[in-house]
Amino acid sequence: MTDAAPRARIVVVGDALIDELRSPTGTREFIGGAALNVAVGLSLLGEDVTLLAMVGDDEPGRRIRSYLDDYRVRLVATPSALGTSRAVSDRSVGGEPRYEFNAAAQARSIAFDEVSRAALDEADLVVVSCFPFDDADQTAALGTAVRRPQARLVIDANPRAGMMHDRAAFLGGFERLAGDALLVKVGDEDSELLLDAPLAEFVARLVGPTQGPSGPTSSEAAPRAPAVLATAGRHGAALHHGSTSVEAGIVDLPGPVVDTMGAGDATLSAIVHRLARDGVPATRDAWSSALHEAMTIAAATVRHEGALLRRPSDEPPPLAS
Repeated sequence: MTDAAPRARIVVVGDALIDELRSPTGTREFIGGAALNVAVGLSLLGEDVTLLAMVGDDEPGRRIRSYLDDYRVRLVATPSALGTSRAVSDRSVGGEPRYEFNAAAQARSIAFDEVSRAALDEADLVVVSCFPFDDADQTAALGTAVRRPQARLVIDANPRAGMMHDRAAFLGGFERLAGDALLVKVGDEDSELLLDAPLAEFVARLVGPTQGPSGPTSSEAAPRAPAVLATAGRHGAALHHGSTSVEAGIVDLPGPVVDTMGAGDATLSAIVHRLARDGVPATRDAWSSALHEAMTIAAATVRHEGALLRRPSDEPPPLAS
């Protein structure tokens, strides 16, 4: 019997908050935040995960800490003077969520102190999601703390209108770090919010010069560009890396779609898990396999309430009595 593959050490940097979902039938709360969802998803997939996030010293903060303990995710918490972040979602109009964020979420930040930097230094991969890229000081501190971005940085743009203070600054900060990343994720809603443009235009900004079978089409060597994971909701997702592009549609699994909240985070978790285990795919078939696996995990996730990553083998939730 061979030993199991060693777990990758992954640090996720970003948000942790309480998702408050309001509907005509009442209000429910979930532990959430895009970065937290990715961290927990990676732990469920077998990785060794630390989350760097701002958390308040209050009852919601204690719930977040307990939740992360349950899923074996270490927390390096930045104290929040304004308490724990909260996102209120009102789904009562047309079924589409409308988000409002409290003052703590709008003032989110990460302290890149000695403990945070030590965790980043030891990481095999660093995943960044829902980060305040419109804060120049925070973006510069993140870039300095990561130190070895080309070998291990993964970024999900994940802008939120209710938390973003300067759209142009956010786009500039994101793109500056994206140029040094291993992989970046952008969605159709991100492109609309940041560029007022179709997703294809955002992808084109990130993938760099078109490359032919013998290398860059220009006479000079093209700068290194990240792999780009582009998600488009019901239209599926695509992965672009150099001259390779693969697409995957929505995977049809048994049972109805219950909650699409965690689909994007589950997709990213699955792709990062593949990078951690196998490295960057070197062929079209390998990228296609990774993307299909990620979309299958996303399809299982949306068949359960909440954003917790699920796999097709997971039992469906019991029916309400």
